[in-house]
Amino acid sequence: MKPSCSIIIRAFNEEKHIGKLLEGIFHQTVKNVEVILVDSGSFDQTIEIAQTYPIKIVHIHPQEFSFGRSLNLGIEKANADLIVFASAHVYPVYPDWLEKLLEPFEDSRVALTYGKQRGMETTQFSEHMIFSHWYPEYSNLNQEHPFCNNANAAIRKSLWEKHPYNESIPGLEDLAWARWLFDQGHRIAYIAEAEIIHVHNESWRGISNRYKREGMAFKTIYPQEQFGINDFFKAFFTNVHQDMQTALKRKVFTRNWMQILGFRWNQFSGTYKGYNQSGPLTWKLKQTFYYPQNHNSNELVTRTIDPIQYHETPEKEG
Repeated sequence: MKPSCSIIIRAFNEEKHIGKLLEGIFHQTVKNVEVILVDSGSFDQTIEIAQTYPIKIVHIHPQEFSFGRSLNLGIEKANADLIVFASAHVYPVYPDWLEKLLEPFEDSRVALTYGKQRGMETTQFSEHMIFSHWYPEYSNLNQEHPFCNNANAAIRKSLWEKHPYNESIPGLEDLAWARWLFDQGHRIAYIAEAEIIHVHNESWRGISNRYKREGMAFKTIYPQEQFGINDFFKAFFTNVHQDMQTALKRKVFTRNWMQILGFRWNQFSGTYKGYNQSGPLTWKLKQTFYYPQNHNSNELVTRTIDPIQYHETPEKEG
């Protein structure tokens, strides 16, 4: 029987997280799934843990790795018509995560879906703010821009066969592909109910490098765009101001103000370096990536379904 979906997981030394993701996958209401782990040379216990589950493991040499290349390799081995992407350091909150993520494909106009991401209790405050900005509490079945994120997303394999992922850019392969299908007139759906926890455990240097890589990729995708020194300072001060205002309102300012400054500085200095290592961003995309909007960040939507009860407590960050 053809699988309901093929789940592609990219991994490198993810022994702390891969077991929890796989446990969550096999607790889903959608049972007939194919799981493909694309490993780029892990030397910890990632493979040993993964082999305790009924999955397929594909290897890619580290020197051949790019985000796009690993996805293409995984999809080549997939047998389902619908392809799901999950980062190795995420895990689903609810047992209907896959069900909700795949549901919009009943509409033939939908080409890509992506779900909500949230952090953990130990996630840095500004990262929480980014998650709540990029992934709001309410779904949008026909969004007006090509933003998405392959840490928690799904696509039609038939469209990938027409246009594989770009293997040459250092990141944002998801945005590049979404931009292509958006230009073809296909729909992108954001599904708030398809929620995962995204575990980031990065140093300041790691945060800077992540955004530098994405800045370089964004410049490749949109070569006419810029992120100059004025953009850097505007984005930094605007986001710091909103983060601190929110922290004051939530009475957590004292323990978070230094992290807010450190995170936002490394986020936008990395972005600035990435753009200038490689004219203006479209305003809609610049808003989506860099600038806060007036969402009610205290508003939470309660699900009626019980969350998955994992055997182990979440991995602590920091």
